[in-house]
Amino acid sequence: MKAIKDIPINGIAFALVRVPSSNRLLFGSSDFQVYDLDLAADKSGPKVLGAHQSYVTGLALAGTLAISGGYDGRLIWWDIETRKQIRAVEAHTKWIRKVALSPDGKMVASVGDDMVCRLWNVADGKMLYELRGHHERTPHHFPSMLFVCTFAPDGQSLATADKVGHIVVWDTASGKPIKTLEAPGMYTWDPVQRKHSIGGIRALAFSPDGKYLAAGGISKIGNVDHLDGKARIEVFDWQKGEKAHEHIDDKFKGLVEHLVFHPKGDWVLGGGGANDGFFLFFDLKTKKALRQEKAAMHIHAFALDEKAETIYAAGYGKIQKLEV
Repeated sequence: MKAIKDIPINGIAFALVRVPSSNRLLFGSSDFQVYDLDLAADKSGPKVLGAHQSYVTGLALAGTLAISGGYDGRLIWWDIETRKQIRAVEAHTKWIRKVALSPDGKMVASVGDDMVCRLWNVADGKMLYELRGHHERTPHHFPSMLFVCTFAPDGQSLATADKVGHIVVWDTASGKPIKTLEAPGMYTWDPVQRKHSIGGIRALAFSPDGKYLAAGGISKIGNVDHLDGKARIEVFDWQKGEKAHEHIDDKFKGLVEHLVFHPKGDWVLGGGGANDGFFLFFDLKTKKALRQEKAAMHIHAFALDEKAETIYAAGYGKIQKLEV
């Protein structure tokens, strides 16, 4: 891996999407802004597309429409060509953690700390389904969090995952749950020093053939004041309800914040961090890490190009383009 371009930014980039077949990126930031960044421009620099009332932590792209979600609980539609807001929806009563687009570009899913996933019509912003399958409280009676959602490649299924490692796979045509999975190794409860819990599934990704569902997070943590658990990826044969692979990293500690499969399913790439950042390539065939690379910052989101030869990464203080 080789970094070929660094773009300094203000704050932390929590969410990132790439305009297909281009070097143009959109990202959401801790400074409440949604930015448009063309890395092919002579003088690359982020331009403000629009703003939320707080952190922007979810982002999806449907053609020329970007849909962003944030701590303010709002989903906002933006026309990225005219650079104008199309609509805003009061989508969740708490922090929107993630936004995901269906493969056909017709539906967008959002998850928030109100522990609800909602499916929306991209064209008119109307809610299609409200999906409730995650408890509002942890087993120790503290507020839980619903971190992530992702669509299967055929668009017929949607997966959601929470703080205690509970995964629900939903049928997108009916809004009904079709499978539940558990990854309790990604949740830590400290009953002695802090009486506090930490962890959770922060990343999900379906394999290109739809057979496997990968989940990313952090292993058991000794000191809940720090992210000192080992980076963790679990892969499920989700239709069978079985865990197929488990990788507890021997080199990096911290959260796996984002997961993307190789277009042919050869490997799954995880990115994340603690005080620093990392990339982790995991091979499903050998059940081993192909490569473990230190990153220039804590990685919150990334995207691959069509050939999986370039990584566009977003994190603390910068956007980075890397060659694989």
